[in-house]
Amino acid sequence: MSAATTRSRTARTPVPDRLCAEAVDLARAAAEEAAAPGIVGEHVGVVSEGDRVVTHFFECREPGYRGWRWAVTVARASRAKYVTLDETVLLPGSDALLAPEWVPWSERLRPGDMGPGDLLPTEADDIRLEPGYTGEDEPPPNSAVSEMSQEMADLVDAEDAELTTRPATTSRGSIAAVADELGMRRARVLSRYGLHAAADRWDEAFGAKTPMAQAAPASCVTCAFLVPLAGSLRQAFGVCANEFGPADGRVVSLSYGCGGHSEAAVMPKPPKPTPHALDTMQVDEYPLRPARDSGSVPAEADAPTEDLGHS
Repeated sequence: MSAATTRSRTARTPVPDRLCAEAVDLARAAAEEAAAPGIVGEHVGVVSEGDRVVTHFFECREPGYRGWRWAVTVARASRAKYVTLDETVLLPGSDALLAPEWVPWSERLRPGDMGPGDLLPTEADDIRLEPGYTGEDEPPPNSAVSEMSQEMADLVDAEDAELTTRPATTSRGSIAAVADELGMRRARVLSRYGLHAAADRWDEAFGAKTPMAQAAPASCVTCAFLVPLAGSLRQAFGVCANEFGPADGRVVSLSYGCGGHSEAAVMPKPPKPTPHALDTMQVDEYPLRPARDSGSVPAEADAPTEDLGHS
């Protein structure tokens, strides 16, 4: 059993060819030719790749390539005495400094990465979106509305028969056609998955489980600064309109809250001062002599008094 094990190990890891293993100078010359001067370091090992095929490893001194090694493979033909060069390549070692695994741009993109002029394409089968018009608003084929719509469409087609080229539009009389004329037509809208994904993302950023909401005196549902959203999201989200709040202009959950709640700390009105009993704000004029028409002084002098005989 010991001999069989030895033969098995020998077959898997053959002993390096002697002439190839001794061709260190040939391998170093090949590595120095491929690398810049002074980059190839000491000989660090030799590995047998097969029958008369050996790879020599040299230390790499290139800055930024810590743990990398120059690998030079040499070979020898059967019964030949000369060793020939096979290939030279720079390979990472077990402790080499490697770049992180490549991630597609669509997975690297984060909120806030887009700048002016950047375009963010969406896939045709994006699960967050669905067609804005699916034909569900079409009337039944045998209904009176369908017949009327068809008659109107025939009249319009007859009037526009002289046109050689006509833009592709939706069927006449449909709700989608009316929306298209009003400028509200969208090729795709949010799907249920896209709506739920957005709601989960907003709730994680500004929801009830955030530290700010946990310490808030009240929730946003009772705050006057909350501007509710339209549609189905109105029941769970709104936009904060408090310029001093941490979520100003952000979509917040109704269960979110902060210290800027409109009713959390209402400042009392300043007390109105009591009016003075004596008006001290105006200047009163006091003449030195009373007016002649005031009644205290006669307008004319009194007649001469008669002598009453008093001394």
